[in-house]
Amino acid sequence: MAAAEEGQWVLMATGRSPTNIAVIKYWGKRDEALILPVNDSISVTLDPDHLSATTTVAVSPSFPSDRMWLNGKEISLSGGRFQSCLREIRKRAQDVEDEKKGIRIKKEDWGKLHVHIASFNNFPTAAGLASSAAGLACFVFTLGKLMNVKEDHGELSSIARQGSGSACRSIYGGFVKWCMGKNNDGSDSIAVQLADEAHWNDLVIIIAVVSSKQKETSSTSGMRDSVETSPLLQYRAQTVVPERVLKMEEAIKSRNFESFARLTCADSNQFHAVCLDTSPPIFYMNDTSHRIISLVEKWNQSEGTPQVAYTFDAGPNAVLIAPNRKNATILLQKLLYYFPPQDNDLSSYMVGDKSILSDAGLKSIEDVEALPAPAETKMPSQKFKGDVSYFICSRLGAGPKVVTDESLALIDSVTGLPKGV
Repeated sequence: MAAAEEGQWVLMATGRSPTNIAVIKYWGKRDEALILPVNDSISVTLDPDHLSATTTVAVSPSFPSDRMWLNGKEISLSGGRFQSCLREIRKRAQDVEDEKKGIRIKKEDWGKLHVHIASFNNFPTAAGLASSAAGLACFVFTLGKLMNVKEDHGELSSIARQGSGSACRSIYGGFVKWCMGKNNDGSDSIAVQLADEAHWNDLVIIIAVVSSKQKETSSTSGMRDSVETSPLLQYRAQTVVPERVLKMEEAIKSRNFESFARLTCADSNQFHAVCLDTSPPIFYMNDTSHRIISLVEKWNQSEGTPQVAYTFDAGPNAVLIAPNRKNATILLQKLLYYFPPQDNDLSSYMVGDKSILSDAGLKSIEDVEALPAPAETKMPSQKFKGDVSYFICSRLGAGPKVVTDESLALIDSVTGLPKGV
């Protein structure tokens, strides 16, 4: 190790990783320590401009220990999952040289150096929007950049998997498959990209954030209970999912929305059926989630073919996927008819791609109030003001990227501490 002033330097890297939403669900591990799943899963990566984690990793000989801050609060790094990722990346670290700063780090020195990690999610953490997937994918990707790790994305996905199962799918953009693998050491349990984000770029994704509160039953403990007590989970993993995965791959390849939507809805419903089949039963969805399903099902049935797909992860938030902008605007009109904003503020009620509001002819709260009841509603219907916190409009997005603008780093390059701490 060498530097202009020994011990005074801080070297940093910043990365940004997207979140992903599974359309064929991962639920259940066959190996808890290595995070190996009982079935394959398939996800869509969301646009990181709308939903992502940003992480800055800094290294300095002046740091006495590894430390981490999430959304400005210091959190413990002692958990096995963080430690696995740190250990695996350090093992693969290479020589690093920053000529401008006069810093050289030999690969054998990485084991003696400590890191500071600051991470920020631009969406609610632990509310069933795959924040851990974005966060741990970003953690691994950015550590890898700092330590000059040469491994390919498949290998990185295998390391990210040891932090959070679904994180392995956030190493790629577009449509991603996590192969469950067969090997006991997990070496073949990696993510592969089925198609990039440009392959089917007509899709529009609208998320109804029903609750941004932390969930009652964490995914980790919920999964463990399901594996131990749900006969339906075993049947799902062995019989249903293998066939569904093949059909879903075909639907994505041929951009067949009808098949994609039917599979997505069915798999979401079966995942939540497994949760109910668990002892004690797990309830991730709530009345608002059920009303959104009913709204979509009635519309799809009235048209005779799917207009929109829905999927729910381990939480009440609805992820709705429309085949095109036109269907997305009709969907938004139906959603806002039933779920108008609590405080009549339309602009903060839609985050992400706000232009969807004007495309749907909704420029003011008066436009929302003037919306007609959806045609498929047979009787005068109740409205549920305030039951949705806000909506996010997004699309498919790319995988992790390095953030080169140093002003966007989350750590101060002089103190080595998070900015504002």
